[in-house]
Amino acid sequence: MSQATFGDDDELFGEAANEMREDVEASLADAWAALPGADDVWDADADNVLGVLNGLNSALDAGDAEDHLRDAKKWFTMGQRADAFDDADDLEEEIADLEDAITDISEAGEQVSELTSTIPALRGTLEGAGPADADDTDDATDDEEDEE
Repeated sequence: MSQATFGDDDELFGEAANEMREDVEASLADAWAALPGADDVWDADADNVLGVLNGLNSALDAGDAEDHLRDAKKWFTMGQRADAFDDADDLEEEIADLEDAITDISEAGEQVSELTSTIPALRGTLEGAGPADADDTDDATDDEEDEE
């Protein structure tokens, strides 16, 4: 093989490394874009707590972010193993930040799901708890007076 061929191979490898980095960056950008917006999890439009929780539960969906993150990690891992990146610390840090965000969203969604199933049961418990209604007490008093 001639020196010219090696030079061409280095150039091709450099192009491939750049494209790989661009793929990782594009997948990361798509993943960030797929996450819910801050206002989506903060603003509520509902008539009651259960409506708010259901809305929040719907908002706490990472959507396609996990798939985009997987693509980013796949290309990042391949690029690292091929030693294709001159400096990949920024990509590695962004991947970690994205993983943390997705984990936080997922954990919050699980907590909201638990509340969504707990709150109606709690409402039922509270509705049935406490002293008997005033009407029931009056009826009992009337019955006692009738017996005298």
